Amino acid sequence: MESFQNQQEKDFYKDQIITVSNSRYIAGGKTYAMRNISSVSIFEVKKSWLTQVLLIIAGIIFLLSKANSLGIVLIGIGLPWLLLAKTKYSVRITTNSGEVNSFISTDKYYVLTIVSALNEAIVHRG
Repeated sequence: MESFQNQQEKDFYKDQIITVSNSRYIAGGKTYAMRNISSVSIFEVKKSWLTQVLLIIAGIIFLLSKANSLGIVLIGIGLPWLLLAKTKYSVRITTNSGEVNSFISTDKYYVLTIVSALNEAIVHRG
């Protein structure tokens, strides 16, 4: 019976992390039934800069209060963290349970590839 199921399944995309077939979508070890996915889109995950900015402000305060070494350390952590933060993108799917960011990456092209494969699988399902 297993070989019969394998013959029925068509892969639209597959790599070491993601599998998109006509019957299931596997992302990061979690499996979603394609029949439960009603829509898919790319979503830009908003960066939170609060922690980095607070570290920099605290560093400036410590510099002004003559605690130079602690101020330099806090600014040395906060500033590169703020400057090196990359935009993240997610594969957002809508299921009968609501919306979920099923996979997140800084590689927009990779996320678009997965979204495209999921759309093909949804269209194939009919």
